[in-house]
Amino acid sequence: MVKITKEAALLYHSQGKPGKIEVVPTKPYSTQTDLSLAYSPGVAEPCLEIEKNPHDAYKYTAKGNLVAVISNGTAVLGLGDIGALSGKPVMEGKGLLFKIYAGIDVFDIEVNEKDPERFIQAVKAIAPTFGGINLEDIKAPECFEIERRLKEELDIPVMHDDQHGTAIISAAGLLNALEVAGKKIDEVKIVVNGAGASAVSCTKLYISLGARLENILMLDSKGVITSDRENLTEQKRYFATDRRDVHTLAEAIQGADVFLGLSKGNVLTQDMVRSMAPHPIVFALANPTPEISYEDAMAARPDVLMSTGRSDYPNQINNVIGFPYIFRGALDTHASAINEEMKIAAVRAIAGLAKQPVPDVVNEAYHVNNFTFGPDYFIPKPVDPRLLTEVSCAVARAAMESGVARTNIEDWDAYRLQLRERMGYESKLTRQLYDIARREPQRVVFAEGAHPNMLKAAVEARAEGICYPIILGNDEAITKMAKELDLSLEGIEIVNLRHPDEAPRRERYARILAEKRAREGATYEEANDKMFERNYFGMMMVETGDADAFITGLYTKYSNTIKVAKEVIGIRPEYKHFGTMHILNSKKGTYFLADTLINRHPDTDTLIDVARLAENTVRFFNHTPVIAMLSYSNFGADTEGSPVKVHDAVDYMQQHYPDLAIDGEMQVNFAMNREMRDKKYPFTRLFGKDVNTLVFPNLSSANSGYKLLQATNTDAELIGPIQMGLNKPIHFTDFESSVRDIVNITAVAVIDAIVDKKKAAAQ
Repeated sequence: MVKITKEAALLYHSQGKPGKIEVVPTKPYSTQTDLSLAYSPGVAEPCLEIEKNPHDAYKYTAKGNLVAVISNGTAVLGLGDIGALSGKPVMEGKGLLFKIYAGIDVFDIEVNEKDPERFIQAVKAIAPTFGGINLEDIKAPECFEIERRLKEELDIPVMHDDQHGTAIISAAGLLNALEVAGKKIDEVKIVVNGAGASAVSCTKLYISLGARLENILMLDSKGVITSDRENLTEQKRYFATDRRDVHTLAEAIQGADVFLGLSKGNVLTQDMVRSMAPHPIVFALANPTPEISYEDAMAARPDVLMSTGRSDYPNQINNVIGFPYIFRGALDTHASAINEEMKIAAVRAIAGLAKQPVPDVVNEAYHVNNFTFGPDYFIPKPVDPRLLTEVSCAVARAAMESGVARTNIEDWDAYRLQLRERMGYESKLTRQLYDIARREPQRVVFAEGAHPNMLKAAVEARAEGICYPIILGNDEAITKMAKELDLSLEGIEIVNLRHPDEAPRRERYARILAEKRAREGATYEEANDKMFERNYFGMMMVETGDADAFITGLYTKYSNTIKVAKEVIGIRPEYKHFGTMHILNSKKGTYFLADTLINRHPDTDTLIDVARLAENTVRFFNHTPVIAMLSYSNFGADTEGSPVKVHDAVDYMQQHYPDLAIDGEMQVNFAMNREMRDKKYPFTRLFGKDVNTLVFPNLSSANSGYKLLQATNTDAELIGPIQMGLNKPIHFTDFESSVRDIVNITAVAVIDAIVDKKKAAAQ
């Protein structure tokens, strides 16, 4: 784990705009009409509607996506009572986590009040603003009464995350750890070291899940909490034991199955761990120093199932696995509370997720080949994007079933899709591509079957139902890799093109290619040699109809792949050139960028073909093209160099395609700013239109442009490169392509093949 220095932490919080969160408008505000709608007089209308029906606040305001993170700073992280203002950086950080993991907006509110009653009244007074309240860093025992009262007296969800967040995540971990250990929750002996808010809430939730109170020993700073002790709080009295033979942690832990530590570092010794039952479960959750280090626990008992609160060890108990999604589900049902049923639903959803195959994005984040359910992975990782849908849906469903939901979710598939789109995990365009491809799955050849990402992509594409994968490569090596990655090859064909059994097919392909290129000097012998290369063999599979589409590029240089594609597949007869396009899906819209891969220094004729191809491709994706042809100058301002080529290409396109919205040459800022362009250049064909297609003047600018957009729009999705202009569906990836990138291109290739077949059938 990277060491965090004081200087780095202070710089992070102070550089640029101080703090970590800001308020961003969600409605237009550039005109006087916009402002009149936003404020006076237009704002009166929603006010009156809410007066008639208070629930309409969810319809007309941000209430339904707004949570208050509220603290008085009396128990901040490991810092203790440092005051409300000093705790503000933590509350801002909590707001950041709500936003990046679940898309929930947050106002952090630091209340300078330690008296529980006055604190409660302050929170109640501001509660109408919010759809939910997250209490944070309030010390025990006051936090118990504060939460209880607010839950009783408010009609929105209230949760003290220090209590319930840790409880929910650790409970999910406990259920799975018990399964790995082969133990039952109603039989295990549990020792809880710590009696604060988190410890009490964790233990109560374990009991809700089946743990027996008589099997639990809880300790505070004075030792085991026994019923003969005086001045016990209500919470401690509930867990007090009648046993008189145990007083210390060393005595309590002998023969125990589970240790839960929410106390302080280095209080659990190796000898204590050795004294526990077989396959002991140790949750050492003190931060930043656990009750026992991971190394010491494993050295003492190699059979230990271990969790800490730290990210640099397996099975981290991290509240971010829970609270964003719990509130997401509660907000989306306009719930009046977060109740026990919703918390247990979250526990079971989180526990269940750890048993499912792990998505590639998680493996990549932790630099491993594959997480699998077991001793080192029984809690999902915080970066797992599936938490959003699994936990939010489970909580929302529980809210409805338990009667606290005020609005119901009718279509759960649509809700899952809405959640994924909200966080940028999936765009409407991507989902449409998958849905179309799934209707008529095609046979897709994956060239580099021995590459982990391509193998995973083939398996995922098969699971998505968008294609029937054919993988090229050594069958033994691919089978071995699939086993190592825990991938099922069911329904996937492996073709070892170098195997003797493939000799007849290689020879057939060689004869066809040699005949096709005979007038270009091709011989059978040369063609036969080429059939031992993946790109030649795979493209010939498509050319001859043995497959419908081909995916390549993870290993091969573009220049070589392009050469093979021209030689084997050829360019569509109505064009002299082909190109590629990237699609950028962002919050501002969908943009089509060409040519991002093929043509290094296009002349006017090439730019004309790229523009024509771009028009057809944009229409292929069911958008109406509005095309700006880019340069470093505007509309003839520069009469030398590349602007002239673009200028001439625009002139040709406007003459031959009079109904097409295309213009240029223009700088990209004028292309993207309609108001500025219309004011400065009102004569263009693009007047009053928003550009959605950019044709770049050369490969350098196109490649740099799309990669710059990709780097600066981290919440946007990039699909591509998409081939434009070849006779058959041959599509490219590159060495940086993720599994999701390859699956997206596969969906495009499948649709490409479907369209080709329909065209052929119509002729």
